[in-house]
Amino acid sequence: MRVKEIRYHHLIKQYKNNIYSYAVYMLKNNSDADDVTQEVMVKIWENLNSFRISSAKGWILKTTHNLCIDYLRKRGSTNKREYSIDEEFTENYLDTREENNPMQTTHLRLMSNKVKSAIENLPEKLKSIFVLYEVQGLKYKEISVALDMPINSVKVYLMRARKKLQEELKSYEVSEVL
Repeated sequence: MRVKEIRYHHLIKQYKNNIYSYAVYMLKNNSDADDVTQEVMVKIWENLNSFRISSAKGWILKTTHNLCIDYLRKRGSTNKREYSIDEEFTENYLDTREENNPMQTTHLRLMSNKVKSAIENLPEKLKSIFVLYEVQGLKYKEISVALDMPINSVKVYLMRARKKLQEELKSYEVSEVL
């Protein structure tokens, strides 16, 4: 039993932040993301002996994705989502060297908010692949395994997500801020 506990704690330590952040991106609700994270952790414990540690990442992401889809279905498309793409996005894309320039900082925050809004407006299937690839840093194969779809479909959906974002953001003119 001790080996199972060690494996479990190792997986939780390694993937809990990925589970939670993906759930937040998909569900736009901290409470639901907490619930999904907890459910995934329970499922990891219950199924720990049914997958290899080497393939755990794909299994965990697939389980997280499926639970998020279940939550979205239960919630229905009429409910208003209360959480926007989190501050982690802003932190990842702000250029800290320009921190002391208030005009540059304001410009970057406005641009970041516009990009977050555009990502939120993507259809769920495109958004999930975009978030997994661009924000979570997964590779095509990992996304393919996690979402149980062919790699070519992952590439096509990612291309479509990027194209939709380009279309939505093309009207946003980036001006030079001195």
